[in-house]
Amino acid sequence: MTERARARMVERQLRARGIEDERVLAAMAAVPREEFVAEDLRDRAYADSALPIAEEQTISQPWIVAAICQALELAGSELVLEIGTGSGYSAAVLSRMVDHVVSVERHKTLSHRAGEVLRSLWVTNVELVVGDGSLGVAARAPYDAIACHATAPAPPPPLLEQLADGGRLVLPIAGEQADILTVICRSGDRLERREIGPCRFVPLIGEEGFSS
Repeated sequence: MTERARARMVERQLRARGIEDERVLAAMAAVPREEFVAEDLRDRAYADSALPIAEEQTISQPWIVAAICQALELAGSELVLEIGTGSGYSAAVLSRMVDHVVSVERHKTLSHRAGEVLRSLWVTNVELVVGDGSLGVAARAPYDAIACHATAPAPPPPLLEQLADGGRLVLPIAGEQADILTVICRSGDRLERREIGPCRFVPLIGEEGFSS
């Protein structure tokens, strides 16, 4: 049942709505999303919506996860920084697409639970860090790609500094009417920005984000 639900998700929610990267689609088809939500929500695991998890956080709707992964333009050998581990679902998707993922989460309980689920699925290339995601993880920089799963008032300077030449940062930026999912590409000292579209995320809490 869940495999059929995943296949429907890929075809109806992702491919039909502009997700064309076959590596993204394959990863989304392979990761059991139901493992990352509460038992009483598993029948909604493949719904086209975000779902609540602990600490008043959410697991993003499938299209948002896929859109972020597609915008990162991943080839397979990258070192990726993820801001906001949350349930661990997007880290699991990224783990199937890149060499290594460093995922930072400010809630220790969420990071611990995500680690349990990732280990149960034999995911071995995700490194979990508890800390202020708005500051990134400088010790492991530079990163070929950075995915931020929380809305920032502006691109956090530490994340821009930790982005490798040629790298891409994908994050939602707070706007007056909605959050705007945005891609920032580094080319030497130049930063080029383009918008994917409106979205809704929890706020990025931290020194370079919003205050709690």
